[in-house]
Amino acid sequence: MIHADPVPLRVDAHGVIRIGESRLSLEVLLDYHQQGMTPEAIADGYQGVITLADVHAVLAYYNRHRDEVDEYLRRRAAEAETARGQLEATQPPRPGFREELLARQARLGIGHVAPDQ
Repeated sequence: MIHADPVPLRVDAHGVIRIGESRLSLEVLLDYHQQGMTPEAIADGYQGVITLADVHAVLAYYNRHRDEVDEYLRRRAAEAETARGQLEATQPPRPGFREELLARQARLGIGHVAPDQ
């Protein structure tokens, strides 16, 4: 007998849509996909956390409910921008902070920060 499986999406306590019981957010999964990652590559990156079937189910849900999901994504982006503004407003100015971070990264031999970020 054939039965319908539920879409593996849940809303956590902070209103973030997550994939199954994982911490992977819908935003991140869709971002990976929009960057060109295959469903297989996404599932492989989260082995033991989500399945390939989960990724396909979420992408199918997105394709069926694109307007609603895009509205959710816009709302989340606006909330993130508001939170960023509030955080920046409460922090004292730190002249030279970026240069300090770049120097620290260079000493540790890690990462690269693109100019003007």
